[in-house]
Amino acid sequence: MVALLGASPNPERPSNRVMAFLLRKGYRVHPVNPGQAGKQIHGQRVYASLADIPEPIDMIDVFRAPEALSGIVEEALALSPRPAYIWGQLGVSDPAAADKAEAAGMRVVMDRCPAIEYPRLIG
Repeated sequence: MVALLGASPNPERPSNRVMAFLLRKGYRVHPVNPGQAGKQIHGQRVYASLADIPEPIDMIDVFRAPEALSGIVEEALALSPRPAYIWGQLGVSDPAAADKAEAAGMRVVMDRCPAIEYPRLIG
């Protein structure tokens, strides 16, 4: 299950397009955006925070400013079970936050997009 942080209902936004891509590939995606909480994006209920998602999260896909990563890692560390992966989208990188997540056993990908990497790696 993927938690997509910074999900937008606007089809012109990259987060919206990546969410649609992941859903088409068969992933369960829960959008997270406090300003849209309770609404739906691509037929999926939007949550205000990671802690509000009612099932374990495998991967957090981050469409937020790099400065937000430290707080996102803190949120992820408070979850039980913890997500296995934190994925920072293109331009989203914070080495200190990545180090903290990795020290806690999470794998971190920064400055990459799963919609770009998926076809490259899987076809």
